[in-house]
Amino acid sequence: MKGAALLATSLLIWELLSRLGPWPRWLFPGPGAVAASLATLAADGRLGAAVARSLVRLAEGYGLSIVIGVPLGMAMGRSALARAAIRPVVLGLQALPSICWLPLAILWFGLSEAAIVFVVVMGSLLAVAIATEDAALSVDPMVLRAAGTLGIHGLRFHAGVLLPAALPGILTGLKLGWSFAWRALMAGELLFVAGGLGQLLQAGRELLDAAQVMAVMVAIVAVGTAVDRVLFRTVELRVRRRWGLAEAPA
Repeated sequence: MKGAALLATSLLIWELLSRLGPWPRWLFPGPGAVAASLATLAADGRLGAAVARSLVRLAEGYGLSIVIGVPLGMAMGRSALARAAIRPVVLGLQALPSICWLPLAILWFGLSEAAIVFVVVMGSLLAVAIATEDAALSVDPMVLRAAGTLGIHGLRFHAGVLLPAALPGILTGLKLGWSFAWRALMAGELLFVAGGLGQLLQAGRELLDAAQVMAVMVAIVAVGTAVDRVLFRTVELRVRRRWGLAEAPA
């Protein structure tokens, strides 16, 4: 009830600002106009096609980030040499906004899908690697000693002991990496015509259609929230319960 009341209040304030605020209504449309624009985009298929295009790119880039970032983070967490050699570079590059990679991506790959996927990878890879390293370093040393005592080494140790023990922390890093990947994707799609939600945003700006711009922004928030709640929160909660870090439902 409190959430519904807060949402209704926010929409009312938005509508009043649209009607009474210092901006013209075409520049700051109310929730009704934005909802109508969103419905139009959904009805003519543009919204669904844009969401699908963006999610495919996201899956490619984010998947590569996981495939590269998790082993890299594990290496930094387990090897002092790797940590000393690689971690300063990773931390330094992490401070670089992901959109800064786009000019280099265009030089390397041209105006192509690969350029956008590269920006997504660089936007999330480093966050995944750093979080995985922290998760590996936070594993209970007694677990590692017990594995060594039992003669568990090499791939069996990393895949059967270290990775499962660090999994709750890794999932937190994957969730953080997803948010970075989503932002990097939107920034990349905005800068050149390539389909996706970013292109719909750009089209609204070029047509001076603020309602469409806001409608696509609502769609971006909705997709991001849905992925977070449906995928990451569900998986994270199940893993935490399995590992005894959260209470099982009664």
